[in-house]
Amino acid sequence: MSEQTPASDTLGSASSLAQVLLMTENMLVHARDDSWDAVTQLEEQRREALAICFSAPIPPNQAEIFSEALAAMLHMNEELIGLLEAAKANVAIKRSDQTHTKRSLGHYLDIEQSH
Repeated sequence: MSEQTPASDTLGSASSLAQVLLMTENMLVHARDDSWDAVTQLEEQRREALAICFSAPIPPNQAEIFSEALAAMLHMNEELIGLLEAAKANVAIKRSDQTHTKRSLGHYLDIEQSH
């Protein structure tokens, strides 16, 4: 059984943070393609990676890198949220259009039956 040294903890945290950034980037690609199931799966993996990443204190010599990486992740998150909001609005519009079409067809069929 090997023990981790502070240097390997730092490397593990930095590696986990790099994985988080890659996952976030992949989430954006899938969101742009309307592949929300893939986004959801990656989000679950990303949460695990974030937990690992921040399971130990950030080493002072890595603080700037972590800060920049988190800023990049937050920027990508904002874009993800925008894409999600647009997708939700699109679904609401489609649902509204379907309801309108259904009502119109029902009204048309009622008229046809009365003639």
